[in-house]
Amino acid sequence: MRIAILSRNADLYSTRRLKEAAIECGHEVRIIDVLKCYMNINIQNPSIHVKGVELPPFDVVIPRIGASVTTYGTAVLRQFEMMGVYPLNESVAITRSRDKLRSLQLLSRKGIGLPVTGYANKPSDIPDLIDMVGGPPLVVKLLEGTQGIGVVMAETRKAAESVIEAFMGLKADIMVQEYISESGGADIRCLVIGDKVVAAMQRQAQPGEFRSNLHRGGTATLARLSPAERSTAVRAAKTMGLNVAGGDILRSNHGPLVMEVNSSPGLEGIETATGKDVAGNIIQFIEKNARQSRTKTRGQG
Repeated sequence: MRIAILSRNADLYSTRRLKEAAIECGHEVRIIDVLKCYMNINIQNPSIHVKGVELPPFDVVIPRIGASVTTYGTAVLRQFEMMGVYPLNESVAITRSRDKLRSLQLLSRKGIGLPVTGYANKPSDIPDLIDMVGGPPLVVKLLEGTQGIGVVMAETRKAAESVIEAFMGLKADIMVQEYISESGGADIRCLVIGDKVVAAMQRQAQPGEFRSNLHRGGTATLARLSPAERSTAVRAAKTMGLNVAGGDILRSNHGPLVMEVNSSPGLEGIETATGKDVAGNIIQFIEKNARQSRTKTRGQG
């Protein structure tokens, strides 16, 4: 198969591993910087160009679209979909998962466990918003934040009011969540491919830090999952419509709670921590499922 990987950096670990795994299986691979693409949108022959040259036909496109380029990146991915190229993750699913509030609302509707979450846009609503999530300590999150950036824990009511007021004053979109103290600064990253969890790692925050992101100095070890945790991760990915996803789960006193569903999960941390060939599993999934024009949305929405 001819596989296109949409990635802004060919040297990133995840991009390199996907390319290596695909080549090992005998496929042709081209890495394409999504921001260098531009599109000819028409009825008869939609196309994508890079530096004045039309891209050749591809069978599969693997999107590795960063959060900062979601809008343009998913537009390019939609163009591939309109051209009949099989997407590992569809544009609508990526957009859905990147909208943190929408994704939580969808998960809630499916009855999937979540931290209690509040959302408001007026300072007058802050007192009730704080009570709504169980009071302090609580977590305030920017809707556009990634890798733990824009995530603040407020340990007192006064601190919570000040932080929320400050974000609102900056016209930033935020949500407020209950703090799951029993998780002990740890979460579980579950790598879901299709209908199964192929690898899972526990990420532990540094002492004095509550964010467990590896980019913030967290450590990763192999995680053993309960059946409920496996089921929760798979259901969360399916709710987003993602074939490949990184589901972040907290262990709470009332079962697994989903924090986020990542549509472009990094492979380095989880392959290192678990020893699993995640990239190889992704290519195997593509080989089994890729068919021309096999896209549920066909660029709609």
